[in-house]
Amino acid sequence: MEQNNFLKDPKIYISLLVTLVITVLLFPEEGKFKYIYQAGRPWVYETLLSPIDFPILKTEHELLLEKEEKASQVIPYFEFDNAVANVQVQRLRSLQGRDSVNNHLLYFIVESLYKIYSVGILPDIEETPAGGTIVVQRDKRAQEVPVSEVYTFKKAEGYIKYYLSMSFPVYDPDSVYTAYRIGDFIVPNLVYDQARTELFHKEAVDYISPTKGMVYAGQLIVSEGEIVTTEIEQLLDSFKREYEMTYGYAESSLGLGSGHFILCLLIVASLFAVIYFTRKEIISHRKAFYFILTLYVLLFVLTVVIRNLSADFLYFIPYAVFAIYLMIFFKRRYVFPIYTVMLLPLLFQSDSGVELYMMNLTGGIIAIVSFKYFNSGWVQFLNSLFIFIGMSLAYIGFLLSQDGTLTLFDPRDIFRIAVNSLLVVAAYPVAFIFERVFSLVSHFRLVDLSDTNNRLLRELSQKAPGTFQHSLQVSNLASEAAREIGADMILTRVGALYHDIGKMKNPQCFVENAPAGFNYHEGLSPEESAQQIIRHVDDGVEIARRHKLPEVVIDFIRTHHARSLTFYFYAQYCNAGGDPGNKDPFMYHGQLPMTKEQVIVLMADAVEAASRSLKDYTTESISTLVDSIISKRLSDSQLVEADISIKEIETVKRMFKERLEQVYHERIAYPTIKKS
Repeated sequence: MEQNNFLKDPKIYISLLVTLVITVLLFPEEGKFKYIYQAGRPWVYETLLSPIDFPILKTEHELLLEKEEKASQVIPYFEFDNAVANVQVQRLRSLQGRDSVNNHLLYFIVESLYKIYSVGILPDIEETPAGGTIVVQRDKRAQEVPVSEVYTFKKAEGYIKYYLSMSFPVYDPDSVYTAYRIGDFIVPNLVYDQARTELFHKEAVDYISPTKGMVYAGQLIVSEGEIVTTEIEQLLDSFKREYEMTYGYAESSLGLGSGHFILCLLIVASLFAVIYFTRKEIISHRKAFYFILTLYVLLFVLTVVIRNLSADFLYFIPYAVFAIYLMIFFKRRYVFPIYTVMLLPLLFQSDSGVELYMMNLTGGIIAIVSFKYFNSGWVQFLNSLFIFIGMSLAYIGFLLSQDGTLTLFDPRDIFRIAVNSLLVVAAYPVAFIFERVFSLVSHFRLVDLSDTNNRLLRELSQKAPGTFQHSLQVSNLASEAAREIGADMILTRVGALYHDIGKMKNPQCFVENAPAGFNYHEGLSPEESAQQIIRHVDDGVEIARRHKLPEVVIDFIRTHHARSLTFYFYAQYCNAGGDPGNKDPFMYHGQLPMTKEQVIVLMADAVEAASRSLKDYTTESISTLVDSIISKRLSDSQLVEADISIKEIETVKRMFKERLEQVYHERIAYPTIKKS
């Protein structure tokens, strides 16, 4: 009964390959640190010796303290002015030749001033620090200089007086200093630059080294059973960062890439297997298959991008909405296993991957269950509330499982979970974009189409009232049968309602619409009558496309007669002496049904139409009718491509019999009142 021809379609494997390539290329190129540790708890692994050299990272607290210290220390910036020394020395030399001037003293004073100016003289301003360092720019090169190595006015004055006393002991240095008015020639040649001081200060605060030493290969990090102290945790954090930045170990990058490829391959293969073993017709309906692969890639990309910003931000992603997207287009029992596999990348994207996986699996399960009841209007927020409660409980459960306490409870995580739950509602409208892009039919669209007050069904009821009543009966029979075998009940109902809309084009051609005593086929040959009947399939497809019905609904029009014969007119033709082998003029040129829903509508249509010809509605006659109709379809090979089992067909037959017996039960004849 089942055909797997779609497995030979190369496009299926191309789409899987594209999905695999995208996920492998986007997989974070870093090794996953294999150790899980926490300050205050023992190291449960073997003694760890560093396999590589790595810098020790400063903690956030240390960086903050260093920034505060740098912020409080403003280092003034000065520019060295070469012109000042030349001007002042030339002024001093202009005294040479005067009678009161001792040339030896003057030469000594000039040389002393040159030495002082070559080092630099600070101005007497508040920004000049009493100690510490300053930045001096000389010849376009800036360097930090201790304040003690440059001169102030007083220091320059003391220097000159001291060396005067040492070189010319016969002279009083104060008298010489005053006589030559040396103080007039001591002028600051370090010019304070406020703008550059502020810029230099900002750069010093912003560019603080994040490390504070090294650990070398072979050095002990932590011993087995040792309690992880704050210092050891800092070493482990530093080792972990270096490990992840260098792909684990540099020499194993090829192996690391191979590992990523294998993981991605297994996830994609698992996704395909889950779809195949739960509802393989999704694969044959390529756009639905592409939709699931697109959702998986979107989930993977979103996880990688957010994780690269911060692993903590993964708590914000509303993964449960992906379960809702699946729920909108597929049945609940198919959604859960698909969603479970789609979440697997979370396990490899974060150190808390298991926690995130379980939290979002819990949120997705709640969404799958509650979406049926809370899927429109303000009640969607109830869905978010239930998701929030479930994910919060999973989060608390993980905390308690670590050490039996809630000491690691972080209110920010609860806030992130709350935002996650609300984003489920915000992301919901994207489903309508998917509906258009992939030509899928959502549950809500099917509900709208099943409303018998919509324009197309009202037109059918007006132009072909008998056909409309027939379609209602077929939809009742088919939807009940679909419920019994687990098929899509709402899709089956919609397919049954629209399967005969082609009869609107020529309603009186069909006996259920013809007035009493009128025979449309009178005067027509059996071949002509058969062609008039057969064309309602093509007319139905045309009308459906004009009214923009989804392809999945149009498929019911194409398949509800499959490639069967218009047996009434074929029998007339044979009885009139026609060639029994000439079946083409009497055969529908539709498509063979493939899905359970299409098979149910085909059988319900035939059974309901034939049941109107019964003269005696007994249990035996109804049972015989149903058995003969369905046996005829099986013997004519009308169901060879259908994904339905013999057991399911037997269930459908039983349901048809029960339903027809209820519809055509024996009624009481009301007595008439005799006239006196």
